[in-house]
Amino acid sequence: MAMRKPVEGYCHCAVRNVLDRIADRWSLLVLLHLESGTLRFSDLRRAVGDISQRMLSQTVRRLQEDGLISRKVYPTVPPRVDYSLTELGRSLLVPVRQLVSWAETNHARIRTARTEFACAAKDVGGKSA
Repeated sequence: MAMRKPVEGYCHCAVRNVLDRIADRWSLLVLLHLESGTLRFSDLRRAVGDISQRMLSQTVRRLQEDGLISRKVYPTVPPRVDYSLTELGRSLLVPVRQLVSWAETNHARIRTARTEFACAAKDVGGKSA
């Protein structure tokens, strides 16, 4: 079997590079929760819900690395850590808010389409068996 040639310029493709980082399960949720203001780690974890402490740590580290959020540590015992959106992070939420609005508007239609697709696939599978 022939190996596929890597797509030229993949690592320089802005769309892939950015979407690979923010289109995971947690990043957009973290950004959306920070839209209302600064949150401590424990508050952010509670807001996101079913994310593990380890996954939240990895997610905020990547978002900080990309310049989308800032992390401020206060020298208290225990240390207090606050997270907030940067200007770049706030600018990302402009198109993300449009996506959220589209998802809320079309969610019922998408669920209906999924149900219809599953029923059609079941009917086709049942008749040919």
